[in-house]
Amino acid sequence: MHLIEKAGRLRTLLRFAVPGVLLVYASSAHAADITLGIIGPHEYDLPVDFKPFNVLVQYGDGNAAGNSYNSTGQRQARGGSHTWAGMTKYVHFRSFEAIPHVGFAFELIQSESYTLANGTDYGGLGPTIVGPAAWFKPNAHSTLGIQTFMQTPVGTRDATSPNYWSNISSIIFDYEWKHFSFDGDIGTVTGSTKHVKNQHSYAPGVVFYSNLRFSWKATSRIEPFLAFDWQNVNGTYDNTARQYMDNSSSREVAMGPGLMFTLSKSVSVTARYSHSLEGRNTPETNAYYMKFVYAW
Repeated sequence: MHLIEKAGRLRTLLRFAVPGVLLVYASSAHAADITLGIIGPHEYDLPVDFKPFNVLVQYGDGNAAGNSYNSTGQRQARGGSHTWAGMTKYVHFRSFEAIPHVGFAFELIQSESYTLANGTDYGGLGPTIVGPAAWFKPNAHSTLGIQTFMQTPVGTRDATSPNYWSNISSIIFDYEWKHFSFDGDIGTVTGSTKHVKNQHSYAPGVVFYSNLRFSWKATSRIEPFLAFDWQNVNGTYDNTARQYMDNSSSREVAMGPGLMFTLSKSVSVTARYSHSLEGRNTPETNAYYMKFVYAW
């Protein structure tokens, strides 16, 4: 392998880890966060025909949302909260000689969260998320693939438990130019029926989302980027009352700048800020994101 090609693969392995999911579920209150909003640039800049390797990723984000959007899309100075969330993720990557030019990954993710709102505070471990991804390269500069994850229904306490199984699936893509890159995803979240003892039965609304990242390769170590996130959550259906819950559907569009720092062949750090452009039935996004990657 040529030295230039080898160096390029090392950068790709460092940058990539199939992104984890903070599931957004519809409720009579508000959505929680934009699905896959934690991803950074080059998230899907993936190799094929490589030797197996592993990645450990720690995601973190905080949202100081003092405002919220009502059912008509107007911003109001109430209904927000301060939330902190994290994801600890292990990913195993490999390819198979029997399936050439296709890459595979399997990941295990543990979510964490803490919320401060309405005079109360609580936190703990959230659901566990597992699933595979597969991709190929239509040409030397692009990647196209699919990922699908299952999220468990429980965390360490009721406040961090959605109480239903969920599937998060998306199409992933990336294109690399000499000085720029563009990647992202588009997908859905579907949930099983929500059952809680002595409460109504609910059918969670389907979530549609997309996350786009456009970056400038300023140097080999520093890369500014712009992030765009969109999400639409369909209404929650009350199976017991046989009607949709009021104001349970929501949408949000958010955007913000960020920086990716490549510290070594094995370590990178990404930081980003994001703010809502518009929304409906959701807390305002006023969030910062951090991502630490270690590959071996």
